[in-house]
Amino acid sequence: MEKWANMKLSWQWFHRLGSPRWFYQKTSAWLPWLGAAALLLLAVGCTWGLGFAPQDAKQGNSYRIIYIHVPAAFLALAGYYIMAICGAIGLIWKMKLSFVVMRAAAPIGAVLTFVALLTGAVWGKPTWGTYWVWDARITSMLILLFLYLGVMALSGAFSRELSGDKASALLALVGTVNIPIIYKSVDWWFTLHQPATLKLTQASTIDPSMFYPLITMIAGFYLFYAWVLILHTRGLILQREWRTQWVRELLGQSAPAAKA
Repeated sequence: MEKWANMKLSWQWFHRLGSPRWFYQKTSAWLPWLGAAALLLLAVGCTWGLGFAPQDAKQGNSYRIIYIHVPAAFLALAGYYIMAICGAIGLIWKMKLSFVVMRAAAPIGAVLTFVALLTGAVWGKPTWGTYWVWDARITSMLILLFLYLGVMALSGAFSRELSGDKASALLALVGTVNIPIIYKSVDWWFTLHQPATLKLTQASTIDPSMFYPLITMIAGFYLFYAWVLILHTRGLILQREWRTQWVRELLGQSAPAAKA
């Protein structure tokens, strides 16, 4: 009996994580610290990378766009997994908050994917002689942008909110097939895009004087992503829960009067 009681308590804690009210209240204290840390790292990384890192021997100063392009591309991929995982949790455990996070992550991921494509095009012109080529890496990134936009479109295409959530979650889960294709495309097919310079299992092929500001920018982007995701999720929570008593109290509104 004690074992079952402990399991029940653990599941109660798990479901409390899915409470919109709990999330809204707990994250209030996180936002100032996340925002300050993100802006500090981004300021340091930009100044370090754009102003003090040395020129590249082959690309000159044009390589400096990696300090925006690489973090944006990383977050575009990682953000899709976050969106898909939240959709799966919503489908399996029926948690309202997970669907809200999924919806909040979609436009942020779409913007990051667009930034990655745009900066890649700007980088490609002096490096490859063209803004765009239909190679495997760039094309699969474009498909990622369409997947993000598809999730956004599906979420608002149904009169019932829950139906939109479920449809969006299914598309997000199906779209995860594209993420390993993006990551491995430069290894599986001939492509103009250079291989990864940051590697988990091998030594990185980038000089430390360029590597450290890049890592700083990546860390800043991740914290900025978390900050913006929490802010957007909080806004969607207020939109969805505006009829509840706790939101009305938070906004200083009175509860609706009962009909006679």
